[in-house]
Amino acid sequence: MRITTASSYATTIDNLQQRQQGLSDAQVRLSSGKRVLKASDDPAAAARVERALAAELRSEASQRSVDASKVLVGQTESALRDAHELLSQVREALVAAGNASYTDAERAIQGNKIQGLRDQLLQVANRSDGTGSYLFGGQGSNQPPFVDTPGGVAFRGVTGQTLTDADTALPLSSDGNAAWLSSRTGNGVFVTRAAGNNVTNQAVTGAWIDPGSVNDPSQLFPVADTGYRIRFTSATDYTIESFPLATPNVATTDSTGTFSSGRAIDLHGASVNIAGAPVAGDQFEITPSAPTLSVFVVLDQAVTHLRQTQQTGSQRAQGTSDALRNVDASLGTLSTARSAAGDALNRIDGVTDRLSALKLDAQTQRSNAEDLDLVQALSEFQNKQNGYDAALRSYSAIQRLSLFQYVNP
Repeated sequence: MRITTASSYATTIDNLQQRQQGLSDAQVRLSSGKRVLKASDDPAAAARVERALAAELRSEASQRSVDASKVLVGQTESALRDAHELLSQVREALVAAGNASYTDAERAIQGNKIQGLRDQLLQVANRSDGTGSYLFGGQGSNQPPFVDTPGGVAFRGVTGQTLTDADTALPLSSDGNAAWLSSRTGNGVFVTRAAGNNVTNQAVTGAWIDPGSVNDPSQLFPVADTGYRIRFTSATDYTIESFPLATPNVATTDSTGTFSSGRAIDLHGASVNIAGAPVAGDQFEITPSAPTLSVFVVLDQAVTHLRQTQQTGSQRAQGTSDALRNVDASLGTLSTARSAAGDALNRIDGVTDRLSALKLDAQTQRSNAEDLDLVQALSEFQNKQNGYDAALRSYSAIQRLSLFQYVNP
């Protein structure tokens, strides 16, 4: 087989170009630190790189939403802390107003103080998150969620809350209706109230009822939508009646008893204390609790009670007792909401750690699939460089073996 000079020359040039290309590729990989620069370099490794990169990007996106949740939950917890402090001041004012030596004017001063605290509390409930929305706007509100109307404070937001993606499920808003307007009435199980009081003379002490306590929940309200009434037939005798909530005037007598001030009255798994001096016709009702108590209604009723003049001792005691009971219920609801915010902050820390671990794992998998072994790459580059240099020297030497070199003068 005869090999022409031109063919040999072309083959040599091709070999040199291939070596030069190989050297160039090795230099690019060495400078980039990547073994896989395009899918054709290693299709299987390139697929692993894409999966790892997608997992890393998901972790980063989730972390951004977690960071947003952390900021909002922190602001919510701070607002609830401020609200708890304001309500604690309200409670102190109510306790002070319960002093029997206070005059109507002094009680009105405490009422004015509570009015100011109530206005501050409304500002806290309408606190902005700094991005055009509101902390307690629920599932969305571009206007203050709580509106002070002539009939009381109304919620204009959307109940519920928005969450981050399903993988993290962290809050991005807070349900203002649940935190501010949905405390349970009474002691959380039932509500006591003075349903009728014949005492109108301030010189007469009268009677009042405490919030009561539960002894046996299984016996309490055995019939649905039923309440109980303690009706005094004299200063010492009373009857216990049950009645449907829908028709309270239709009552059935359950039992009778003799009253002794300071001694608890037991009925259907509950105990209540009636203090003072009841008279014939006085009556007190016990009805099931419901999650309908608004903190603003509580404060409005407390202000109205403290500003009212010419009350009897029993009316003052009953009003103050009811106000304290309702404030305590509102404090409990706000404390629960604050605890939920604290739990969310703890979960955020845990989710942040988990996302960091997932991101690191994805980065590790990506690095294993595409990163270069530096020692091996340097050795390969040196070998290719030496091979290319040797090829160049050989080509140069062969080029000089031409007849023209000998006949050249």
